Amino acid sequence: MENEYSYHTPVLLQQSIDGLAIDASGIYVDVTFGGGGHSREILRHLQGKGHLYSFDQDPDAEQNIISNPNFTFVRSNFRYLQNFMRYYGVEGVDGILADLGVSSHHFDDATRGFSFRFDGKLDMRMNKREGRTAADIVNTYPEEKLADIFYLYGELKNSRKIASVLTKARAQQKIETIGDFLNLVKPLFGREREKKELAKVFQALRIEVNQEMEALKEMLQAAAEVLKPGGRLAVITYHSLEDRMVKNMLKTGNVEGKLKQDFFGRIESPFKLVNNKVIVPSDEEQESNPRSRSAKLRIAEKVEE
Repeated sequence: MENEYSYHTPVLLQQSIDGLAIDASGIYVDVTFGGGGHSREILRHLQGKGHLYSFDQDPDAEQNIISNPNFTFVRSNFRYLQNFMRYYGVEGVDGILADLGVSSHHFDDATRGFSFRFDGKLDMRMNKREGRTAADIVNTYPEEKLADIFYLYGELKNSRKIASVLTKARAQQKIETIGDFLNLVKPLFGREREKKELAKVFQALRIEVNQEMEALKEMLQAAAEVLKPGGRLAVITYHSLEDRMVKNMLKTGNVEGKLKQDFFGRIESPFKLVNNKVIVPSDEEQESNPRSRSAKLRIAEKVEE
C-alpha cells in the first residue's frame, strides 16, 4: 500500500474542503477518489451518521480504499452518480467534490500510456477493464474524425496534418506503441514548443478514449439533481474545455451556457456561485506540486427549488 499522498498529491485540498462547508452528520460524494487524499480529509470531518461515497472506475485506485464505517467505495464512472445514489437509497447529498485532473500515478505508470515520457502500449484507458484504447482510435477512426478530436480536445491548429500523417502511416503498419506514435507526430512540431504540443495531442486522445466531456456533462447534470438545497458542489478543473463546461453549468444550469430567465429577468439556474472569482493554488503549492499550476476551483451552492 502506498502512503497517503504518494499515489497522488491532492490539489487545492484545504480550499476545496472549506468550500464544501462540511456538516459532520452530512452525506458527501467524492466523484474522483484516486489516491484518496480529498476523501480522507472529508472523512476527518464526519461523525455519527455522516457518510462519504467515493467513485473511481480505475482498478488501481482500489488499493487506496479506506477502512472506515463512514465510507463506501463505488467502482464506477462518476457519470452514474445519480444511479448509484438511488441504489444506496440516498435521497439527497450535502456536498460533492470533483478533482477532474489525471492523477500523477497515471502519468508515472509507464504501462498506462498516459505520458510521452515512456514507451509502452498506447492505451490511456482510466478503466483498464473495458473500452477502446488510444491505439484503437488512432488505427480505426476516419481521418476527418481524428482531425476533429485533435482540434476540439487539443486545440491544435495543425490537427488536419496530424490526422493525415497518422492515417497514411497506419495503412502501412499498425500504430501500437507510444514510440510508434511519437515517431510520427514529433516531426510536426518545432523543438521549442514540442513538449507543450505533445501534451495537447495526448490530452486530446485521452479525452476521447475516456469520453471525458460526455461523462463530465452527465455528472454535472446529476449533481444538480442529487444535491440538497444548500448543498455544495466543488469542482477542480485543469484545462479550458472542462473549465468552460463547469463554469457554464454553475452560472446558467447547462453546460452550453445558454441563459434561461424567468418573467422578472432572473437567471434560472439550480446553482448560485459561492466564489465569484475562481480559486487557484498558492505560489507555494504550485512550487511543491507542479501538477497544480493549471488548477482552478469553482464552488457553487444548490438553490432552493
